[in-house]
Amino acid sequence: MSTVVTLKNSNNADDNLIIAGVSYQSRLLVGTGKYKDFAESKAAIETSGAEIVTVAIRRSNIGQNPDEPNLLDIITPDKYTILPNTAGCYTAADAVRTCRLARELLGGHDLVKLEVLGDEKTLFPDITATLEAAEILIKDGFKVMVYTNDDPIIAKRLEEMGCVAVMPLAAPIGSGLGICNPYNIRMIVENASVPILVDAGVGTASDAAIAMELGCDGVLMNTAIAAAKAPVLMASAMKKGVEAGREAYLAGRMPRKLYANASSPLDGTFF
Repeated sequence: MSTVVTLKNSNNADDNLIIAGVSYQSRLLVGTGKYKDFAESKAAIETSGAEIVTVAIRRSNIGQNPDEPNLLDIITPDKYTILPNTAGCYTAADAVRTCRLARELLGGHDLVKLEVLGDEKTLFPDITATLEAAEILIKDGFKVMVYTNDDPIIAKRLEEMGCVAVMPLAAPIGSGLGICNPYNIRMIVENASVPILVDAGVGTASDAAIAMELGCDGVLMNTAIAAAKAPVLMASAMKKGVEAGREAYLAGRMPRKLYANASSPLDGTFF
């Protein structure tokens, strides 16, 4: 009698990404900056299959400048979940102000990505200011997805404060260095009860796959796609990398062994 085994996969509704109670089929989140024009941005986002698109409020027009092209004309809120972010903010006060502006511009939208940067050279997060801003925003009714470093202790503290997702960096923003500290990322994932999404540092599809194989719930990227020689093609590659990495994680890789082990063992053979 044969046994039927059902595996979850990236196209299975049972394996959807859940953030703040909302279900998403795609585990790839993308940004909108650094493209040559809106047409390229639109094509790359559509090709990526992403359902959550992050927008830098301080650098993008989503209605605050009526005489300029509006980004929401190409990423319409009826098709995508818009994720306002506080990129470019270096103080808790600026980050909080930016989130409140986004909520006003988007008709009460409360899901935001918080990042408070420490300096312009490294763009590493200012953790003290991040904790301060997160506390204020959560009390103000925001659902906070938070960019942080790859410190498992800080990641857990942000979760315990009430952040709906924690987003540790893989490497410095825009560096393309890939997953520099996979062991810390794995520890963060193993200790978390909210989604963990790698944010910053991904350079190519194999980086995205590694993040997912570590057990991350998703990957957010912008430069890795927008700065590629062929952004739309890279968006397609990133989609596949995330899906392949997730399936490999669910499948469970074979154990690593020091010595060879033949695929077709000789035990029981007659010659």
